[in-house]
Amino acid sequence: MSAKDLHHDPYEEFNMEIPQDTFPGESITARAAKAIVESAMWTDANPMLNLSSFVTTYMEEEVRDIMRDHAHINYVDHDMYPKTYAMEQIMVKWLHDLWNGPQGVEPYGAATVGSSEACMLAGLAHKWNWREAREAAGKDASKPNMVTGGNVQIVWKKFMRYFDVEDRIIPLKPGNYRLTAEHLDEHVDENTICVVAIAGQTFTGEDDDIQEIHDWLDEYEKKTGISIPLHIDGASGGFVNPFLYPDYEWDFRLPRVQSINASGHKFGLVYPGIGWVIFREKSIFNEGLIFYVNYLGGESPTATLNFSRNAAQIIAQAYKFLRHGKEGYTKIMKQTMENTERLREKLIESGYFTIMNETQRIPVVALTLHDDIKNFNEFDVSFKVREKGWVLSAYSMPPNAESVNSLRIVVRPHLNRTVVDQLAKDVIEACDYLKENGGNAKPPELHKHTAPKC
Repeated sequence: MSAKDLHHDPYEEFNMEIPQDTFPGESITARAAKAIVESAMWTDANPMLNLSSFVTTYMEEEVRDIMRDHAHINYVDHDMYPKTYAMEQIMVKWLHDLWNGPQGVEPYGAATVGSSEACMLAGLAHKWNWREAREAAGKDASKPNMVTGGNVQIVWKKFMRYFDVEDRIIPLKPGNYRLTAEHLDEHVDENTICVVAIAGQTFTGEDDDIQEIHDWLDEYEKKTGISIPLHIDGASGGFVNPFLYPDYEWDFRLPRVQSINASGHKFGLVYPGIGWVIFREKSIFNEGLIFYVNYLGGESPTATLNFSRNAAQIIAQAYKFLRHGKEGYTKIMKQTMENTERLREKLIESGYFTIMNETQRIPVVALTLHDDIKNFNEFDVSFKVREKGWVLSAYSMPPNAESVNSLRIVVRPHLNRTVVDQLAKDVIEACDYLKENGGNAKPPELHKHTAPKC
């Protein structure tokens, strides 16, 4: 132990300036390092009040203990931690069952760092399957495309750019912010690797018209002989639909749905980051995407884009599934939706807002100000309530609905009725103030034509 450790002045050490451009020089005590790092983040938003995000910010003490105990375990080392890998595989089967996967098949899937990685894996599987089928038929396989709506989350645009897939994104229009079958005939062709439909979209929380899209693809196959798979991006809806709407067919009950992704760190109720990708059956995930490595010990199959990662979130997801089960998730989602509807009603009754998501599918309130309000906008409201600590998304809608601004509030399960009532009061008071004093916010360039936070 150094003299510094024994006789240091804590106030002097805590006053250390964090180097901005050079690597830190002298060592300091653990206590001082912790204090300096924590103080550097004091002005960050309170995660519990960040309602621009779907990401879970509350977990019970018991599961936090489990996560801490598994944070140092490299999950991908299946030879050293076979029980962790086995638990992941059990959860793959649970999700295949939850999303009504067919009986008598071998489920396949993986835990991922988030839905972004899950989407990438699903997209790659469909690209490889399309390419192999084209090559086997002696046809050109150099021009793959993917069809989805303008409400698509940014990860799909990343996938198409990173993996050389032509993006065929169907624009939105004011009043309709979801993908329907209306323009599929202009975009779908023999080079379409899959159509992506969303369950619980980022902008308004609505589902795309999944059944209509599925039926259109059935008719397209009858006319052309071309079978195109459907992928469901259930990042936000995958852990809501099964519990609130068990009779709603959005999942593997639709034969053309070949893969589904969801975020365990959203309504799966786990801290970030964990996502899931589940395939209808193992044969859909192309064998060429699986690598077998033995340099960690025994031979381990790996099919995810990310290699090393800790096991904390995977173990936490197992805890949540066992802790709540269908009964518990149903109660949690029902209560969360009731609070969502309460907030929605209070804000609509204020006379300031029009609701954008007429179909209340997941716990999201998407609003736009009435057309007769001219002296402030949705960005002003977002900035004003920030004074009370609330973080609410304000953004311009994607093409061709850029003329519409939205204020979106994600009602996560940690919000109780008292907090929801306070939020409604603060939003309405912000509007009252802006009505009297006006606003001057302009949509930030960062928000234009991009998805809001997830």
